[in-house]
Amino acid sequence: MAEFDASFLNGWVGKQETRQDTITAAPVRSMSALLDRDNALQEGDPLPPLWHWLYFLPAAKQSELGEDGHPKRGGFLPPVPLPRRMWAGGNLDFIAPIHLSETLTRISTIQSVTPKKGRGGDLVFVCVEHQYHGAQGLCLRETHDIVYREHAAPTDKPLPPVSAHTMAESGDGAAQVWSRDTVPDDVLLFRYSALTFNAHRIHYDRKYASEVEGYPGLVVHGPLIATLLLDLLGQHTDKAIKRFSFKAVRPIFECADQRRMRVNAQMHSDGIHCRLWAQDHQDWLTMQADAEFKKHR
Repeated sequence: MAEFDASFLNGWVGKQETRQDTITAAPVRSMSALLDRDNALQEGDPLPPLWHWLYFLPAAKQSELGEDGHPKRGGFLPPVPLPRRMWAGGNLDFIAPIHLSETLTRISTIQSVTPKKGRGGDLVFVCVEHQYHGAQGLCLRETHDIVYREHAAPTDKPLPPVSAHTMAESGDGAAQVWSRDTVPDDVLLFRYSALTFNAHRIHYDRKYASEVEGYPGLVVHGPLIATLLLDLLGQHTDKAIKRFSFKAVRPIFECADQRRMRVNAQMHSDGIHCRLWAQDHQDWLTMQADAEFKKHR
């Protein structure tokens, strides 16, 4: 059981960080290749939703990385003394388009640090707000939920999985479900880690993932799954996204034997809202999300 001072960690609430970055073309070309499609974006074109995650990347020195590959704790993020760190979900408000070649300023704020007790021991949830400002002002507001937890123990009992079929069954029965399969093999995970400069070893170091963090295989990035969800949506509608929220329910692990994962989207009858979800090769629900489109004037 980890020991930590909750009041000390709360001292990080309100801490801010301001950074600038330019929406350059090279990451866009690479993401297009990763998603197996041609790059049609030109200078000045709007960036697809969630592709801003290709920018403002952490660039810690090699000597400043922890055992897990993440930057050592205690800088902008609080020094939570729990070994496992995951992106649990987030909420995004798309206020105005972000354009290729535009320079943005991101203001990040630690909104909350919340310790909890889970079935497997201590948990700490850290909520970070990011505000992205361009030439026309605020263009994107995002909250990013990070969960810290203890290493898995042999006696831990995982939460019972939820069937992905419950998502379609509880939705609008008359609405069509769009689906697409992807094989999340180690090559895909490596390319996404490289593209986002993410050195977290659970995504590319199978020995570390299994022997240190107790996973059955490499872990598929939560942001990659969320990106695949909205990319699926973008292949079926040209409506502009107003809001998007997502929550990780269960990890997806790499499929070296070519087993697939599936992303799904189902429009609501109002034409404004959409439910999205991802499932693993056993059809267990792994991520659920909701999107809202901007209304045409």
